[in-house]
Amino acid sequence: MADHEHDHHDHHGDHGSELSEAQLRVRALETILTEKGYVDPAALDAIVETYETRIGPRNGALVVARAWNDPVFRQALLEDASKAVAALGHISRVGDHLVAVENTPRRHNMIVCTLCSCYPWEVLGLPPIWYKSAPYRSRAVKDPRGVLADFNVELPKDTEIRVWDSTAETRFLVLPMRPEGTEGWSEERLADLVTRDSMIGTGLARKPGEIAQ
Repeated sequence: MADHEHDHHDHHGDHGSELSEAQLRVRALETILTEKGYVDPAALDAIVETYETRIGPRNGALVVARAWNDPVFRQALLEDASKAVAALGHISRVGDHLVAVENTPRRHNMIVCTLCSCYPWEVLGLPPIWYKSAPYRSRAVKDPRGVLADFNVELPKDTEIRVWDSTAETRFLVLPMRPEGTEGWSEERLADLVTRDSMIGTGLARKPGEIAQ
């Protein structure tokens, strides 16, 4: 784990609608295996749906929303995220040690895995393609501010950016800052403001006006 600052990195292709070469290969392999009867498409769809919705970013969003609304839970989350998340029923099966790092006006946290693509699937779902890409993994460490700019995140110059390196044993969850104007909101409503990228640190939580009322 270390503090770093970082350069321009082009990941816009990962945000587009076109499939990457790797995705095309996976799609072709899936088609062949399905045609030969080795893979059940319905089972694959169920697995993907589970990680994208039920075991996905929504779980992490609810954890963040609880932390925003409950100071006691927030403190417990920062002290021992694995234990706090487990208390909500989100039991880790990917990494035994989950660490929550809190964004503040003076510090912004960002997560990367420089060696491979270690990621807290149980609270964030399937990792985005760009998270696993070599450009992100290298440039997030060298120039985090530049990477954030690529994601349209501009921070004050005096905001410290800390980059946390995930491992097979330790995964991270960013606790983004709570948007203004959300006093009295329910956890369900607050969770709608929490994006996957805000829990990785490459984005910010949505503002109230950015979601349907």
